[in-house]
Amino acid sequence: MKQAIMKPVPQKIMSLSGKTITMSNKIKAAILVPSAAVLLFMVVGGMDGVRASSNDGAYRQLQVYSEVLSRVRAEYVEDPNLPAVTDGALHGLLESLDANSSYLSAPEYKEYKAHLTGAKADIGAAVSKRLGYAAVISVIRGGPGDKAGLQDGDILEAIEGKSTREMSLAEIHNMLAGQPGSNVTVSVVRARRAEPEKLVITRDIVVIPPVSDRMMADGIGEIQVDAFPKGKSQEIANKIKALQKDGAKKLILDLRNCGEGEESEGIAAANLFLNHGTITYLQGQKYTREAFNADPAKTITSLPLVVLVNKGTAGPAEIVAAAILENARGDVVGDKTFGDGSVQKVIELGDGSALILSVAKYYAPSGKAIQDAAVTPNVLVADEDDDAPLPDEDDNAVPADQTKKLPPPPQQDEQMQKAIEVLKSRTS
Repeated sequence: MKQAIMKPVPQKIMSLSGKTITMSNKIKAAILVPSAAVLLFMVVGGMDGVRASSNDGAYRQLQVYSEVLSRVRAEYVEDPNLPAVTDGALHGLLESLDANSSYLSAPEYKEYKAHLTGAKADIGAAVSKRLGYAAVISVIRGGPGDKAGLQDGDILEAIEGKSTREMSLAEIHNMLAGQPGSNVTVSVVRARRAEPEKLVITRDIVVIPPVSDRMMADGIGEIQVDAFPKGKSQEIANKIKALQKDGAKKLILDLRNCGEGEESEGIAAANLFLNHGTITYLQGQKYTREAFNADPAKTITSLPLVVLVNKGTAGPAEIVAAAILENARGDVVGDKTFGDGSVQKVIELGDGSALILSVAKYYAPSGKAIQDAAVTPNVLVADEDDDAPLPDEDDNAVPADQTKKLPPPPQQDEQMQKAIEVLKSRTS
């Protein structure tokens, strides 16, 4: 994910929560959400100077919102706390657009800006919202989260005792970031566990592991990438050259659990394998289409290629996979990717609050938005089942005395084996 003005989640993606709220608060929120919608429609209408006819659907809906709000004020069982409910409704309104859009109240925005300049450490995990909760997309090898036992696919039910269901993604990232050496406590919900597990993670400066490579049998060279920070595409290029010098005749690019980085690095990495065609393009309602086409001068290999992906593949890594697949440059093996790739803009409001609004999305060459459709491999090999149940999905929960035993790790890497099998069937 990329941000135009500020990048609200340049580092990680986060957690889930099932905290129970009182019935009165639920009723207030459900009934008074329209008040936030009224405000938003008025702001949008005022900013754009829109003059709509009585048949305009948006304005007909606005009339409904106004009527509901009027009824609530006149007939609700008690005098509603409109400022508090409206604040919560605005949070929900922005999050209903996509996981990366957020509303920040004045205090939240102040804290957000402080973290952008002050927080130098984090937990070393890519985190995003899923089904209203924060979910771990991928964990950086050797990082703070990895050392504490955090796993790809974990649901962060709460951070410091606060339900993540009630947080925007920006707030989640704020709470996970901090000073080196400081601790953050998270409640983790994991597949086949009945109760959340508390993990204490010591924040640290996260160092992305270098690109690793190895020569395998049958002249197959493997390159493994954990993330796409600045400079990573050049590192990949160096590994490709080294493997070709060592006699590699075919390549596997392992992008599993690669969920972070700069989209520009993903584009550059894809260009290493492509000498023609569209890599990706960026477009939004008011964002002029910007296409990124392969430059043949930057291509360094034409060897047969397989890209490995899974549910932890996101952002720049998805750009690479989609470009390779849809330009018929190679095969993509593994499981469907996460689906993330957009540009955010920070819009400051007069009262000190702010909107973090997605204004453009990255698209695969075929025209599918990566954030919406993700990337489906042409050779599907499912991940091991790591879908964690939501906190309220406990009908088939495992008894508490059995939750401490995790399933044994798989004996072999089926996705890698399939990638090798596919490459063996390809000719140079």
